[in-house]
Order: sequence, then structure tokens, then C-alpha cells
Amino acid sequence: MILSATNSPAFGEASSGSRAWPGLIEAYRPYLPVTDSTPVITLREGNTPLIPVPTIAEAVGRGVQVWVKYDGLNPTGSFKDRGMTMAISKAKEAGAKAVICASTGNTSASAAAYARRGGMRAFVLIPDGYVALGKLAQALLYGAEVLALKGNFDQALEVVLEMASSYPVTLVNSLNPYRLEGQKTAAFEVVDHLGNAPDWLCIPVGNAGNISAYWMGFCQYYEQGKCDRTPCMMGFQAEGASPLVTGKRVHHPETIATAIRIGNPASWEKAVAVQQSSQGKFTSITDAEILEAYRLLASQEGIFCEPASAASVAGLLKVKDQVPAGATVVCVLTGNGLKDPDTAIKHSNNQFYQGIEPTTAAVAEVMGL
Repeated sequence: MILSATNSPAFGEASSGSRAWPGLIEAYRPYLPVTDSTPVITLREGNTPLIPVPTIAEAVGRGVQVWVKYDGLNPTGSFKDRGMTMAISKAKEAGAKAVICASTGNTSASAAAYARRGGMRAFVLIPDGYVALGKLAQALLYGAEVLALKGNFDQALEVVLEMASSYPVTLVNSLNPYRLEGQKTAAFEVVDHLGNAPDWLCIPVGNAGNISAYWMGFCQYYEQGKCDRTPCMMGFQAEGASPLVTGKRVHHPETIATAIRIGNPASWEKAVAVQQSSQGKFTSITDAEILEAYRLLASQEGIFCEPASAASVAGLLKVKDQVPAGATVVCVLTGNGLKDPDTAIKHSNNQFYQGIEPTTAAVAEVMGL
């Protein structure tokens, strides 16, 4: 059996006569605000792997087990698909003809893919010059109408909020409550895979919706008796964009991890409530620490994530002395490395040999043989 959510009764109901993963709405239908009349817009998102990472576990030490939830294997390459299948399905149910979002990249790609699949127009506002090319390429090819603003993400979000309140377009940023409902299913999958909630959940924090969604999922499963505990929620922000660490809005956020380059998180209050309820913590990490974890995941574990995703592992390594001995830790990897190939090439420490003559002798010489 290759499905990670087979312990879910919802999946059993959805899969009678079929072993194919049906997408997260059908897999977890009893836990989601959908009805028989909700048109399900899906790309079969969810069911992403939970992968053990022994090199990182060894670096933490003291018998700690470390897993990564690789949501970069969702259809558009990021965790945003979990929330977007719900947001677009409910928008379609309400009769929406167009959706709008502000984005650092991943939301724009996901919104465009699901909106176009649902027959709706997708308008995405991005900070000009601060979106990785892989993400911009996705949004354009999916059919989004992309507007690059002379400003940062926080300014773009202010504009789309006003647009959604004044014009017939539906907001699909994480302020849309259906987004978090979809994203909480990642917590369900973690518990279904491990058989219980982890002791720690380490997660990158940008707009702070995902940490809030994971907590919703763990709490709901706990209430249903699916796990006997909830995890300590550890949120990590880039040093140049760490308002939840400093307690102050960052007016000009800067970090190589563009997906979390946000200075005024939309879900700020929710995230603080999660941190307090779970007895967790927000910690900042440098771009150098993010890049080191980014390279470590790829070169030692064979997992290529985007820089912002590596913040969860970088953060874990930074606070490793605080992890209880023998604990189970899950680090969330929010996006695929192919989202940002420029950063990968620029910051790889591996040798790239060029201009080699096409002969066996020349190749053997370069190889040192």
C-alpha cells in the first residue's frame, strides 16, 4: 500500500473499488466544510511523502527521529495546493467568476492552476522583481493575469483586500478561511503516517497561515481520538523578515527565501495563539543558515526543496539542544526546489566542469582517474 492516509475512514469511504488517491477533499471529507453540492476542483493534491532524514537526525543527536513532510510534491509544487482546492471549490460553489491573490510566488501558481481548472479568471499581484522565475513561469502558463506592483508583498495584500471588498472577485489568500481548512489536512497525513502526532513540528513562517492550519489539524485529530497529544509548534522566520520574533512589523523585509519575505503576516494573531497554546517558539535564522540546510537536504538526503522550505531544517539545527531526547520531529518542506533554479545554481558548492573535450581521456582526467 503506497497511500499515506489509509488509516482515515474518509479515505476508505472514498476509495471503495479503487486504490487511486482521490485528492484531499474526498480523502478527508468528514473533516472539511463541504457538502454534496460542493463542486470539487482537484488536481489530486495531498498524500505527499513523510520522509526520514537520518543525516539531520544524527546532527541533532540524542536519539531524536527527524522526518520531513515534503509538500513540494503537490501538483503545482507547493503546500498551497492543499488550501487552494478548498478555496476554489467553495468559490465555484458560490458562483464566483474570478479570484484574486497577492503572492510571493507559490500562491499565484496554485491559484492560477485551480482557478483555470474551475473555469474562473485568476488575477495575481506580485512584488515586482521578488518572485522566483519558476513560480512566475507557472502562473503565466497556467493562465493567470499577473500584475507586478512596485512594492512588497504586504502592500500587494493590502490592494487585493480592497479589490475583493469592492469588486466581484474572490480573495484566495490565506485570509480566506477555506484555505486553512484545506491546509490542515497535512497534519492529518502526518498523524496517519506516524500513528500519532510528533513531539515537535518545525515549520517556515511567512504569512503565518500554514502554522495556524497545521495546529487546526492536530487539534481536530486530537479531539477525534486520532492522536493522544498535540505537538510543540516551532516556527522559523528569516532574520530579515522576522516580525513574529521581534514583535514588530518589518517594513522592508529582505531574505533570499522569497516565499517567506513577508513583514506583516496576515495570520499574525492566529500564529501567536498557536505558539502559546502549543508551548512552542518563534526563532529567526540567517540566510546563511537557510542555504546551509538547503544544500544539506539536497546533497545528503536527496531532497530538493526551495530555500524557504529549508528554514524548518535550519531552525531545527539551530535549536537542536532544546529538542527533548528521543523526540519525534517533523520538519515541513513547503515547496519544490525547482521553483527557484537560479538560487540552486548560484549557491551550489559543487563543481560544474565546462568546456571538456568529447573524449574518454579528457573525461577520465577531469574525474581524476
